[in-house]
Amino acid sequence: MISKPKFKICRRLGPGVYDKCQTAKFVVAPKGKKGARPKALSEYGKALVEKQKVRFSYGITERQLSNYVGDAIKAKGAGAADKLYERLEARLDNVVYRMGLAHTRRLARQMVSHGHFIVNGKRTTVPSYETKAGDVITIREGSRGSVLFNNLGEKLKEYSAPVWLGFNVTKGEGSIKDKPKNVETFLDLNAVLEFYSR
Repeated sequence: MISKPKFKICRRLGPGVYDKCQTAKFVVAPKGKKGARPKALSEYGKALVEKQKVRFSYGITERQLSNYVGDAIKAKGAGAADKLYERLEARLDNVVYRMGLAHTRRLARQMVSHGHFIVNGKRTTVPSYETKAGDVITIREGSRGSVLFNNLGEKLKEYSAPVWLGFNVTKGEGSIKDKPKNVETFLDLNAVLEFYSR
């Protein structure tokens, strides 16, 4: 798990990296020395920034990201960038986050690690577990009374999950309908692939 000062990372990489950095506090925080002009980034520097955005957004290590990139490049058929996005989005912790059951990916990772979810009838405690279309993710019976899932119906009324996911509040059960489609606007996955192809 990556534990670093979030505001500092957001200043360097941009506001889309963490949800915490999309608040009013982040916007009004001082932006550094007055009159200091940022250096223009080289192509390598731009690709490095994009790679770091992906790493910090999904909360994964360098080795995990490099493995995902390697698998995406080897895969035949769809574009490598789409394949990489599918691999990142298919992580169990990310699916829990996208369903709206946790307000951050970090909390989703902790919930998965503590065994609050059952995937296709089996309790799973691995945040990087790769889900696929047709998988059913259920809140474990013993965890439903937890504070984490209090007022779940009210929380999810205001939340709109991606079209490739569905969640039934009364059953406490979610399903993956289809492969995730890349709709992120602030991540340049082609630059990430370019960084690793050097």
